[in-house]
Amino acid sequence: MCRLFGFRSVIPSQVHRSLLAAENALGTQSNDHPDGWGVAHYVDGVPHVTRAPSTAINDAIFQRLSGVVASETLLAHVRKATIGPKTVLNCHPFQYGKWVFAHNGEIRQFEAKRSELLELVAPRLRRYILGDTDSEVLFFVLLTELLAYGPLASRLGIDDLIESIRTTVSKVRAIADSADNPSPLTFVVTDGITMAASQGGKELFLSTHKSRCSDRDNCPHLAPECESPTTGGNINHMVFSSEVIRGDNVWTELNAGDVIGVDWRMRLTRARIDKRALPVV
Repeated sequence: MCRLFGFRSVIPSQVHRSLLAAENALGTQSNDHPDGWGVAHYVDGVPHVTRAPSTAINDAIFQRLSGVVASETLLAHVRKATIGPKTVLNCHPFQYGKWVFAHNGEIRQFEAKRSELLELVAPRLRRYILGDTDSEVLFFVLLTELLAYGPLASRLGIDDLIESIRTTVSKVRAIADSADNPSPLTFVVTDGITMAASQGGKELFLSTHKSRCSDRDNCPHLAPECESPTTGGNINHMVFSSEVIRGDNVWTELNAGDVIGVDWRMRLTRARIDKRALPVV
């Protein structure tokens, strides 16, 4: 399958260690996921997306990009192709307007169900599906659900995003799944401000604090929640990763069905696909 990395912070931060330098960085994971890579980062609220159908760890552009990017929001992906050939159009993250999306998993029976799944996409959005993957169709189904809460260019809240994720997962699985063969739909989505992840059957880890911040002596945003679990819901950074990246981040493995996200205030919201409430921890 694939590997995901999503980052949201109150301040622009460099992610070179997580993408390239750490022992288990995303680039290193590309040795086992060699069929393409992509990095989306935001500058002044605008997503900048770079993708290539090459192995990230061997790609000079990936290495250069990893060294220079500093952003409050970043989403990165390395691909192990299951559906769709090895082309740039099939690399994640996918983008529409300010929204970007990356997926780890597979929609079951996708080729047989493609036409039915495309019917879930708003007609005015369908022509923007340029690749061959199930993941891109999943993204556009989610965008269609988001339209119920307002224009995609507007600021949509975390509750609206989570409810759209729930509806998307439910509709896709109703078409594609059998009782003994559920579709793994683990993904991360963001508009640069609001970010959410759904653990849909493929492993995903979350970090909202560090054991000790390496910048604690000079960071003007240092707060107790930077180095301890939040009790009130507000955090200074949030990281999603398909694998634990060794370093000072403290990681928690998400359970299947968990949906986690933050809004523009960096207030953490935890929910379930099945709407069973979860406490903030």
